[in-house]
Amino acid sequence: QVQLVESGGGLVQPGGSLRLSCAASGSIFSIYVMGWFRQAPGKQRDLVATITGGNSTTYADSVKGRFTISRDNAKNTVSLQMSSLKPEDTAVYYCYANIYYSPINRNVYWGQGTQVTVSS
Repeated sequence: QVQLVESGGGLVQPGGSLRLSCAASGSIFSIYVMGWFRQAPGKQRDLVATITGGNSTTYADSVKGRFTISRDNAKNTVSLQMSSLKPEDTAVYYCYANIYYSPINRNVYWGQGTQVTVSS
């Protein structure tokens, strides 16, 4: 059993910053990829950023230069530093992890989601 617990969402004004964090716990052998997705009302869930165990990162074009993803492999955590936030960043943000629960078996896990609202 693996759990992802997110924290750090909230209300922020345009141009402001927020930091999201996610901690993985449970039956973890190793973590392949961690990341963040987001889903705005009436829209599909989209990738925001991912990071591998070797710290290779990918970002959605819409957040490049504004968001930074980081990871602590020792603590099984991933963070998303969001700056220069825009109203269009408003969404529920979901933590994502592709986790090996044995040396050869892995599965995808999701957090419960945390609301980020950018509004004046």
